[in-house]
Amino acid sequence: MTEVKKELTPEEEKLTIRDISIAAEAQTKQGDTFYLITQRWWQEWLEYVNQNQANTVNDGSASEHWTGGSSALNRPSSIDNSDLIYEATSGDSSAGIELLDTLVEGTDYILLPQEVWNQLYEWYRGGPILPRKVINSGLSQTELAVEVYPLRLQLHLMPKDERSTIRISKKETIRQLHKKACEIFSLSPELVCIWDYFSHQKHALMNDMDKTLDDANIQMDQDILVEVANGNSAGGVNSFHENGTADNGTVALVKPSQPNFSNAEGLSLSKGSTKNGTAELSQSQQLASSGTDKTYGSSGVSTRGSACGLTGLLNLGNTCFMNSAIQCLVHTPEFARYFREDYYQEINRQNPLGMVGELALAFGDLLRKLWAPGRTPVAPRPFKAKLARFAPQFSGYNQHDSQELLAFLLDGLHEDLNRVKHKPYIKSKDADGRPDEEVADEYWANHIARNDSIIVDVCQGQYKSTLVCPVCNKVSVTFDPFMYLSLPLQSATTRSMTVTIFTCDGSALPAACTVTVPKQGRCRDLIQALGNSCSLKHNEKLLLAEIRGHLIHRFLEDPLISLSSIKDDDHLAAYKIPKLTKNSKFLQLIHRREEREIGISQSNVGWKPYGTPLVSPICCDDVITRGDIQLIVHRMLSPMLRTENPGFNCVSRSKTAAAAAANASRLAASSEACIDSSLANDDPRQKDVPRSKLVNLEKLPLQLVDENNACIDLTVGEDKSVKLSSSSMSILVFADWSQKLLENYDTRYIENLPEVTKYGPATKKARTEPLSLYSCLEAFLREEPLVPEDMWYCPTCKERRQASKKLDLWRLPEVLVIHLKRFSYSRSMKHKLETFVNFPIHDFDLTKYVANKNNSRRQLYELYALTNHYGGMGSGHYTAHIKLLDENRWYNFDDSHISPINEEDVKSAAAYVLFYRRVKTDHHHSASNGTVSSAGQHSISSQK
Repeated sequence: MTEVKKELTPEEEKLTIRDISIAAEAQTKQGDTFYLITQRWWQEWLEYVNQNQANTVNDGSASEHWTGGSSALNRPSSIDNSDLIYEATSGDSSAGIELLDTLVEGTDYILLPQEVWNQLYEWYRGGPILPRKVINSGLSQTELAVEVYPLRLQLHLMPKDERSTIRISKKETIRQLHKKACEIFSLSPELVCIWDYFSHQKHALMNDMDKTLDDANIQMDQDILVEVANGNSAGGVNSFHENGTADNGTVALVKPSQPNFSNAEGLSLSKGSTKNGTAELSQSQQLASSGTDKTYGSSGVSTRGSACGLTGLLNLGNTCFMNSAIQCLVHTPEFARYFREDYYQEINRQNPLGMVGELALAFGDLLRKLWAPGRTPVAPRPFKAKLARFAPQFSGYNQHDSQELLAFLLDGLHEDLNRVKHKPYIKSKDADGRPDEEVADEYWANHIARNDSIIVDVCQGQYKSTLVCPVCNKVSVTFDPFMYLSLPLQSATTRSMTVTIFTCDGSALPAACTVTVPKQGRCRDLIQALGNSCSLKHNEKLLLAEIRGHLIHRFLEDPLISLSSIKDDDHLAAYKIPKLTKNSKFLQLIHRREEREIGISQSNVGWKPYGTPLVSPICCDDVITRGDIQLIVHRMLSPMLRTENPGFNCVSRSKTAAAAAANASRLAASSEACIDSSLANDDPRQKDVPRSKLVNLEKLPLQLVDENNACIDLTVGEDKSVKLSSSSMSILVFADWSQKLLENYDTRYIENLPEVTKYGPATKKARTEPLSLYSCLEAFLREEPLVPEDMWYCPTCKERRQASKKLDLWRLPEVLVIHLKRFSYSRSMKHKLETFVNFPIHDFDLTKYVANKNNSRRQLYELYALTNHYGGMGSGHYTAHIKLLDENRWYNFDDSHISPINEEDVKSAAAYVLFYRRVKTDHHHSASNGTVSSAGQHSISSQK
């Protein structure tokens, strides 16, 4: 008789999957397999298994047993992942099942560990099955990530001119790619070499067989040339040279590379491909491959009332940062006009600082698509592939900084379109007392002699930089170009810093202290402010330390250390210690806590650092015993001792503190050096306490690290002397906090050390009195000392000096890009400032900020575009607000969604990068009807 398999209840299914998931994810490693499952089916399953919980909330009661019933949700049908893949329209299955290109995790699909998928598949069946591997990623290659989209590569076999599309992990080696290519085309491996065939040009011979495709900078949808050598050549792969020749002197057959602009797009032939391996070109691609530029020159011309310029960009997965920046550039009128005309003659393919014109071609092609009639969203995948090729930091599908991308695009487009083919070497002359106007014009002429492009014409300005040596008062003046202005949002000159104060004598509990110091101050300013706040005595001083990972990372002993080197999310401790005499060392008490690691056979106990280290001075003139260190640690911990400790073998807290203080006071550097030691010795509670023995004190589980890095148990042999290292000023002692010991001390005072600056919601004052964009600009132009890392070499002193620096605007561009510095970077994270900045939309008047007084015209600008950043780092989202100048109307560009907005809705606390256009005043009536290039040049010359 066949046993009938019992169907699990929804609750049992949920608990089973939960337990499997917890166990699987805790042991995830490189090479593991995860499976995609459609978010739609997963959500249906979650509702099914959580229905009892929902009924409990609604009815206030729950059934003890699963009984189904008419109101119960039906069990989901079989798993259906068909909405994640393209329909099979091709008989060529070499590329396997293809995922849709624009899937987003958490929206379209989720990833399940193999064990979870196997269990769900056993219950529900269905498919298609979509496995993906776990790989190492990140700069350090230590972060685990699931490779949802392996590389899709187009193999070109020469000289047969056959093609095939393959999928391969970017962590596979060139050897594995070579092997796969030989298998696909049935080739003998020793006669085959493969090339990086980027843009249908031989970029590099791929002969380092052990290098991964990721290390070789192979990107999605890239072309790979599979080249077969002459059959008579026995040289194999090594017989090929970088120029494509073989050792026998003949030239290996290579298909001629056509200078055809459709090649620059790097077409992906796997989507919509036909049986013969070719692909049907879209209408725009057919235009591009027609060989005539006239189709581009006349297409997409904007007329009033047309739908041009309202085309969105599909989000390819965390690409909103790219979409928002592109839309602002695309809707810059000068760029829109330039890239829809014949700009190809200005492409600089020889510039070693450029990208062989590929970035400009990809951007121009994308711009034309966005300005073409119609509103069908465009997938910027070819542009993103080019971007990742030349800027690997933007590869993958992680969120990035929109302003960083914008800076790269402006610089990259400039180098690709630089009209200067051979840059002359020009040595800048010192001002030597010459008029600023003469020096500024000379610097600008030198700059234009090496940098001349549409980007310079439109976006580049010039500022005056003045450095003054603090020693000899030498003044250095330079005039430097800028592409954008990065303005600080904190106009204040002071900074609040929080530091936790610790005592070494057990006289007080640790206490956090917040003080206000000069923003550009030094450590001595912070120490002085802390000393005043904590009532530091004349015979005491503060030892400042940075705590990282529950250890002392560094002591900030140099009073001249700049406070700017201390980040907002750092953790600082200040130890109140006596002013020491000679021959003293610091005892560092490192706290460790018991952590259990569950192994295969047993539970292992490990000790890991936690809390904040404590510091106490030790005079090395006398012999130090193990018992002495026990007494010092007791003294340091005594403020945290709980008053009621049943079963703890010690006297009351006051007697413990007194005993510890009395026995430890002799270890101080001098009678005056120990904090309040005279008071401790006069304390009547100490009358009956022996001075050299551990009386009435529980021995603490302490271990001392000796000069050989060996740990010495301090719970035994209290009279044994301790040999201290002569080379180190620190004595490391570990305190191992067992659960029993934690019950006797209130250790919360050494836990959760606060950050230097804790960010919180904006105050009411900040909301009612918004920061002005003019205030941000004034803070940017304000004179201030250089940070220590950027010290200036004074030609008079012949030394590096921390000079004061003053910036002034000198020459303003036609389009002024302003970056609001909302993100502050630190070692571990970014902070975002949610400050609302009141920026003008019309009549942004910069006249008084321009130092060049010979320029008499008003410097008026109006806003036409901006990017916004909503939310926090990592989980945030970018959009763009753009004004269509022909319509005089504002629109919100949110990836593929575009909607009109009112002008009053343009301002918000999310504003990140602002784009301003110069307003044509009466003094400027130059070339509004002329070409972009001439207008830009007129603008430059008229400012001289």
